[in-house]
Amino acid sequence: MADTVVGDKAASTSRPRLLSLDFFRGFTVAAMILVNDPGDWGHIYWPLEHSKWNGCTPTDLVFPFFLFMVGVSIVYAMQAKKADEANHGKVMLSILRRTLIIVALGICLPLIGEFQFAHLRFPGVLQRIGVVFGITAIMYLKTNIRTQIIIAVCCLIGYYLIMTFVPVPGVSHPNLEKETNLGAYIDRMVFTTNHLWQASKTWDPEGLLGTIPAIGTCLLGVFTGTWLKSDTLKNGNEIFKLTGAGVLLAILGLIWNTFFPINKQLWTSSFVLFTAGMAIIILSLSYWIIDIKGYKKLLPPFLAFGRNAIAAYVLADVIPEVLSLIPVTDNGHKTNIWSYMYFHLLTPNFSPQNASLISAILTVILIFIPVWILYIKKIIVKI
Repeated sequence: MADTVVGDKAASTSRPRLLSLDFFRGFTVAAMILVNDPGDWGHIYWPLEHSKWNGCTPTDLVFPFFLFMVGVSIVYAMQAKKADEANHGKVMLSILRRTLIIVALGICLPLIGEFQFAHLRFPGVLQRIGVVFGITAIMYLKTNIRTQIIIAVCCLIGYYLIMTFVPVPGVSHPNLEKETNLGAYIDRMVFTTNHLWQASKTWDPEGLLGTIPAIGTCLLGVFTGTWLKSDTLKNGNEIFKLTGAGVLLAILGLIWNTFFPINKQLWTSSFVLFTAGMAIIILSLSYWIIDIKGYKKLLPPFLAFGRNAIAAYVLADVIPEVLSLIPVTDNGHKTNIWSYMYFHLLTPNFSPQNASLISAILTVILIFIPVWILYIKKIIVKI
């Protein structure tokens, strides 16, 4: 991953960064913070909500876009290392270390302010990012493109067959419902209900089985990164071919949707194709505008988020949580400074939806301040 390791000033390199990738990743991270931090979960505009079950809203695109870009970044970070086979052992240890740190962050961040180990959630967004990164990076390092394509196809078709043909114990028939699908059953058996998503306790949107097609999402990013690094992509015709590949994937996803519904919580194979297709379309257009045509005027804010994507995501968890630990008294009732500002500054002056949206935007701005400082100082926080 292009920004996954903690520490030092970014080393200069002769290989130019792919600015369109930094832009797209930065835009995605900012969007992820925006949709994850509304002022009031009960009052959200529909584009900023996840689909209730089947279907795809703009918010449902955010997470797969990020995993897709992890795949692109793997190619840019590891192509030279892949050629140096004598150093593969050291590289795999580095991959394992990064994987474990990202997973540990995902498990431990919810403990800030509330040490409920008995109900600690084991699946999660960072956990899936870490596991998918680790598996995909090792596959990229140790296999060729043909093998990677076969694995991606097996992930998507195999997941479809497992979810739609394997009977669920206790239910008997295969199904794609929230609590009775095979993935939910496996998660309850492995983690128990105490360690699943607390909003449901019976199923988890980042469960174990859904990791299989999520690897497919990341591998599609790897294929796109390989294409982007090819010399043939410097002309407009090749860009149109890449865009066309994105359109084709999105169409295939919509066709598959007719009998294996697009569903973010299940991370269905149709969801993988549709979202990867949309990511390719946006990334290829960004590549054309930014890296080929050189339009860069509005890039810096997004580059700041993109260069320190994991750091921004972690800060978005930590900073609001820390602020919520600062106690204040409101008309004799104990609350925290975060809630106090929301209910005294925003809700009296705006509609419930607008107050919630403004709070989310202010959170994005709040997280932007430290990542902008890192950006102007040319520091990339890595793991």
